Amino acid sequence: MKGLQLKDETLGMWLGVLGVAIFAVTLPMTRLATGTQAAPQLSPWFVTVGRAALAGALSVVFLLATRSPRPQRHQWKPLGIAVLGNAVGYPLLLGYALRVVTASHAAVITALLPLVTAAVAAWVLHQRARLGFWVCAVVGSLLVVAFSMLRASRHGGGFGFEWADLLLVGAVIAASFGYIYGAQVTPSLGAERVICWVCVMALPFTLPATLVLWPAQAIAVSAWVGFVYVGVFSMWMGFFAWYRGLALGGALRVSQAQLLQPFLSILASIPLLGEPLDVVTLGFAFAVVATVVIGKKLSQPRAMPTGATPAIDTLG
Repeated sequence: MKGLQLKDETLGMWLGVLGVAIFAVTLPMTRLATGTQAAPQLSPWFVTVGRAALAGALSVVFLLATRSPRPQRHQWKPLGIAVLGNAVGYPLLLGYALRVVTASHAAVITALLPLVTAAVAAWVLHQRARLGFWVCAVVGSLLVVAFSMLRASRHGGGFGFEWADLLLVGAVIAASFGYIYGAQVTPSLGAERVICWVCVMALPFTLPATLVLWPAQAIAVSAWVGFVYVGVFSMWMGFFAWYRGLALGGALRVSQAQLLQPFLSILASIPLLGEPLDVVTLGFAFAVVATVVIGKKLSQPRAMPTGATPAIDTLG
């Protein structure tokens, strides 16, 4: 039984890393979709709602093809919170914030997402870990924040707090709750059906908005490629792996895989956008990987003394 649990936890972590790798390509693909100030393509608002509408259309086909039953009454609440967090709240608040601050600036605040997700998992799912895990989680988050601030200073001349940071904090909280409540119903519904129902429930908002914002001007093929990626993979298939990873490996533990996302994004940007890879980035990446690996080993609660009553709410 213990060996099977360990196998599930390892599979869950790798599925979490796969999901994060898929999400990591979102940034360069979104950049392809929206273009630059000198050569704009699709509007950020169209990309935000359009990717959810595309994922919603695919979800309808999937649910009908697999003859999926409707969620049970007790599953609608966590699904609704996942809709508000992942399909509406996070992209909407992030989109508003990015009208005021740069993507490099936003990366400093969103670097806290893994730590906040772990905290929400501990609160909502009553998952516990040893103090060493939380130390690793905080150190890993601080490393990513420091790295993001360093990149922000390179691209924008420094980092200063803006009022839009409140929107970014709201986006981080929204995404965290969406992740955890989606993972909560994954064991009973399945990861694929969870994200499908999330996207379908968002369709009444995303589909009309997509039609209203449909571009009137000619759009480059590369921009449409970027849009299709964020709709099919970032908003849909990535959650197949992510939700299942959170459910199998323990949401508190697997959430720390998100620390790798900025570095995976940079790796993806090398062939897609021609961005360079430097020694500093590699150094931060190796340090963050170390905190994730050590934190995983320390994520289990301390063993209970012989004859003691075990706690009910633990990881796994």
